[in-house]
Amino acid sequence: ASGEELLEVCWRRHFLRGGAEPRPALPWRAYLSGCHPGFGPLGVALRGNLAAQWWDSALAFREQVFAVDAPLHGPPAAGAPRAGQGFRLVHSETLGEALQGKGCSREPGGPSLEEVLGTAGMLRESLLPGALAQYVSCLELVNKRLPCGLAQIGVCFHSLPESEQLNRSLRRIGERTTSLLAWFSSPRTAGQWLDYWLRQRLQWWRKFAVGPSNFSSSDFQDEEGRRGFNLHYSFPWGTETIETLKNLGDTELLQMYPGDSSKLLGRDGRKNVIPHVLSVSGNLDRGVLAYLFDSLQLAENPLTKKKNSQRKVLKLHPCLAPLKVALDVGKGPTTELRQVCQGLFNELSENRISVWPGYLETMQVSLEQLYTKYDEMSVLFTVLITDATLENGVVQLRSRDTTMKEMMHISRLKDFLTKYVTSAKNV
Repeated sequence: ASGEELLEVCWRRHFLRGGAEPRPALPWRAYLSGCHPGFGPLGVALRGNLAAQWWDSALAFREQVFAVDAPLHGPPAAGAPRAGQGFRLVHSETLGEALQGKGCSREPGGPSLEEVLGTAGMLRESLLPGALAQYVSCLELVNKRLPCGLAQIGVCFHSLPESEQLNRSLRRIGERTTSLLAWFSSPRTAGQWLDYWLRQRLQWWRKFAVGPSNFSSSDFQDEEGRRGFNLHYSFPWGTETIETLKNLGDTELLQMYPGDSSKLLGRDGRKNVIPHVLSVSGNLDRGVLAYLFDSLQLAENPLTKKKNSQRKVLKLHPCLAPLKVALDVGKGPTTELRQVCQGLFNELSENRISVWPGYLETMQVSLEQLYTKYDEMSVLFTVLITDATLENGVVQLRSRDTTMKEMMHISRLKDFLTKYVTSAKNV
């Protein structure tokens, strides 16, 4: 399946938001670079599920890993780049006054442009500084015992590559949802931990994939000779980095806490050491795009025998699928069937099973058209409530992955769906 076909499905089913109607003309490159209108409701839910799985994996070390948060912007930090570098947050009126001051009408005592930019808040380009700033206070929580870690998910900003700038003199910025695990370990075990996290992270990305081999890794060394790994996904046009692991040594930590380095000391057995920092930083937005490409499968369309009209199915992993079940009504008295659907919707929602209320749809379509729509939305199961349900409590359950239909008593649905997702998670 080509990227064009997937893009069409993602727009039509609200995984991605596009440009102007009737046909949004944004290419995949715009979504990869983080310069786009954002995800649609289903894309947001998919990213939310991916983030929830990430938290589960990061906090598996619950005794040693703490969730942290930090502002999107803050005052220029010690050793921050000059006023001409980085992303600054300036009120337009303040900027206007400073620019006017460049002319003859400048009021005495007004701010210069250099002063305005020098004191402006900085938009974060990485989660790492915010996490490192909380290292000392979190070290107290673990009684200074190493290793320990800090975890965070948040939005970061970046400058678009020159090739993607519309105007060379005006720099555009993109944004991305980033995951970070900052892992602090003794220098003697840092290399082993880097290899450990590489295995863990690669295994984690592959766990939710239809084609696990599309996720791969490569190693690198930076200018200072520090080791690291990039995790990639193979898109149709080539590989893109979705996560970077790096052994930063103690440089960033010492820069963050200049002067008294004794408060950085953690316990490694009987010795006190300044830890090495391992940064595990992922791009969850790109992760979403990777899984959308990974999940698209083409199947025969039962509605037509035409060659180019194959059924498109997004076979997202049960843990990641934005919607687990769709409820629809078949033949029978509409009001009563809808009441049954409403009760079932409430019961499943209360048990954190995401439901699509298809029974509210007023436009009549055939069942096959309905299944085609739900397959493109990656809905795991379609439940059909009919007059038989009113008589004996039996519903029809149709599976996205097998297209098989089976009859099931309505009282069993909740447990069946819960077990299905749980068992998929534990594979």
